[in-house]
Amino acid sequence: MTDRDSIETAYAFLHQKRNVYIHSPYAWQRDDIEMAIASYADSMSPELYAALAHGRAGYLRDHTTFEADITHAVTTLEALL
Repeated sequence: MTDRDSIETAYAFLHQKRNVYIHSPYAWQRDDIEMAIASYADSMSPELYAALAHGRAGYLRDHTTFEADITHAVTTLEALL
């Protein structure tokens, strides 16, 4: 599995962005967060991403499932800590 530092880094970033995302009244801010997370997902450890996505195409990249995806990612990462 991925090292603890990678998990902690991913958790901190996704947790912070999720908290802003779910409380933001601004569509532009939510869109910016979605783009930032998609970019982060592109650069994160492929092993960690695969463990979170469970083979789901578009995980953390699909607007229609983004809120559920980021919530799942934060919950899963928290359990790994």
